[in-house]
Amino acid sequence: MSHSFSKIWVHAIWAAKHRQELIDFSIEKRVHDYIRDELIDLGCPVRIINGMPDHVHILFLLNAQKSIADVIRQAKGGSSHSINGENLILGKFSWQTGYAAFAVSESQLDVVYNYIKNQKKHHLKIDGQKEFDEFVKLHGFENKTNL
Repeated sequence: MSHSFSKIWVHAIWAAKHRQELIDFSIEKRVHDYIRDELIDLGCPVRIINGMPDHVHILFLLNAQKSIADVIRQAKGGSSHSINGENLILGKFSWQTGYAAFAVSESQLDVVYNYIKNQKKHHLKIDGQKEFDEFVKLHGFENKTNL
């Protein structure tokens, strides 16, 4: 095959350090915009970003020239730098070290999109750590660690 083709949609989740509820309604849009800007700069188009005060969910298309680890490291680092540079919260903001990233098939894009879109409603029934534990179990990971 003389050409290379790659289309990998990623559902990424990461949390504020110690799962602190720092992303309140007053700064949520700006935090999401910082993440979106970082991903776009990396050549990773974003379909949707949403979350809760302690974590975010992002659905984006992975740039075939980048690794998932590098993309998420840059998105987290750049967004926390912007949050701190704009003094959006009292004290220093940082994300937890870990993250979760899952490939999403084309047939499931709308399902994942709607899941992320309805985070606030979803979390009336389940907290963030339980949600993460369910993702770990669903995707067959043995070690259940905090995100």
